[in-house]
Amino acid sequence: MARPVPRDPRLASTLPASVSALGRRSLLRGALGVGALGASGLLTACGDDGGSGGGASAKAGNVKFGINEAKGSGPANERLQAMADAYAKKAGVTVSVNAVDHNTFQESITTYLQGSPDDVFTWFAGYRMAQFAEGGQIADVSDVWPLDGIGDAFKKASTAADGKQYFVPVSYYPWAVFHRKSVFEKNGWTQPTTMDELTELMKDMQGKKMTPFAFAAKDAWAPMGTFDILNMRLNGYDFHMALTKGEKTWDSPEVKNVFSTWKTLLPYHQENSLGRTWQEAATSMAKGECGMYLLGTFVVDGVPTEAQEDLDFFTFPALDQSIGADALDAPIDGFCVASGASDEEAGKAFIKWLASAEAADAANNTATAPFIAANTAASTAKYGELQKKSVEVVQNAKSIAQFLDRDTNADLANTVITASLQEFIKKPDSIDAITTSIQQQAKSILG
Repeated sequence: MARPVPRDPRLASTLPASVSALGRRSLLRGALGVGALGASGLLTACGDDGGSGGGASAKAGNVKFGINEAKGSGPANERLQAMADAYAKKAGVTVSVNAVDHNTFQESITTYLQGSPDDVFTWFAGYRMAQFAEGGQIADVSDVWPLDGIGDAFKKASTAADGKQYFVPVSYYPWAVFHRKSVFEKNGWTQPTTMDELTELMKDMQGKKMTPFAFAAKDAWAPMGTFDILNMRLNGYDFHMALTKGEKTWDSPEVKNVFSTWKTLLPYHQENSLGRTWQEAATSMAKGECGMYLLGTFVVDGVPTEAQEDLDFFTFPALDQSIGADALDAPIDGFCVASGASDEEAGKAFIKWLASAEAADAANNTATAPFIAANTAASTAKYGELQKKSVEVVQNAKSIAQFLDRDTNADLANTVITASLQEFIKKPDSIDAITTSIQQQAKSILG
């Protein structure tokens, strides 16, 4: 893959109307921010149905749909399958779904796109999308824009460095600290608003033989959420974005302070996290074995249906009052058309529909847990308190990042940062060696 075009730091926008106006508050100031994971060769496309190339008219036709959720894996798969079924019925075409588990999909994506990929596939906004656009592996879908109900902030997150769109959004989700309301009520706990209150809560949980934080690191991307929030609380959003672009160094005192702070929090987290998936960690919280879990709203996909309505969350409190607590991760998910699609025209017709309110409603009316739709016209009737609160939290955020592995270079995220965070979890006393190693490799990769 060619070296990615640097992101434009001037990208700025407000939240779209789907989550209410924010005035001066920015959603996606780092709109081109994502990093791709490397290839394992395990993700393969559906059988070739034949077809022809693209065209602005984007006529409906049979389409192959690659999705990053395995069949039977829960609400995420249910939502995507429901969208495929609804389009097939509406357009009178066949949608062949290629369902692959999330981690395999991400780790195999490069090989997948270099082979015979499906026409349309699930992916992520920002830099991670932009890298594939710059490498010529995904198709320009500017001719399906503008999209009814999709605001300018989402369009900017779908735009690569050449000013063209290569992505359409479907949903977004904030990362926060989740817990079961009934567990807090039973123990007389309230949501902490300061670090002192969080520390007191964690100690009380330990005193009651409960692990404060569920934690999983087998999914190599998951620990990035903890790094991100500590980094933005200690150093601020602008530092986070500068670090991902190589404008700040990984061996700096600021980054070492992030790891040092994380080290003090590790005793409050589940042990043996390197062997635990995020779904298993979510189950630990649902069972009451752990009191809290820092994750995205998709945590609902990892807990039993009866526990979903019992979930609540709070944003991680401030660590430095001069920086505050108004920055968070809120990644955008959606779809791309592969440049190697067997029928790019059919893919464009499908992807345009996938961004519609009708598609979002088909997904949310079927699945046991709804996503937060990017389309302003999508129904919110299925939203529970968790989804409504998520909208509010994103609305009130001053700065929103896409997530560390979506805000930086693919090679840096996949080959360096994930392994380094796992190494830190194994050896938390090795901060100097770990940060020095990351910086040496980051300098080589980012230039």
